[in-house]
Amino acid sequence: MSDLPVIGPEEHNRRSRPLLRTTLGKVLRRARLGQRRTLADVARAARVSVPYLSEIERGRKEASSEVLAAVCGALRIELPDVLAEVRSELVADHARHARVVRLDAFRARRTQTRRPGPSSGDVTLLAA
Repeated sequence: MSDLPVIGPEEHNRRSRPLLRTTLGKVLRRARLGQRRTLADVARAARVSVPYLSEIERGRKEASSEVLAAVCGALRIELPDVLAEVRSELVADHARHARVVRLDAFRARRTQTRRPGPSSGDVTLLAA
């Protein structure tokens, strides 16, 4: 399907997908800044070092489930809410950079390559 005309940003193929740790870090930092709290304050309450919390917020380190629970506790936010926000951002990023294949080009290509004879059992899946 790579030779089909695609509608959308050209940089899609060159652009990498955001990492979970990067998006999670952004969500945690936004929550901390929204509460007008310092890294030191949250790190102390979560019982992690300031540099480690900073690395998590910048998406440089993967937080273990224990550390993530401690940071959420320190921020007084629920882990499911954090994960829901992360999911929402990842879905939005995917939608912004989704590739769209032109249906008319797909149909034309399919008709050109179709062999004569019955085509029962043919299934076409179009996903957006």
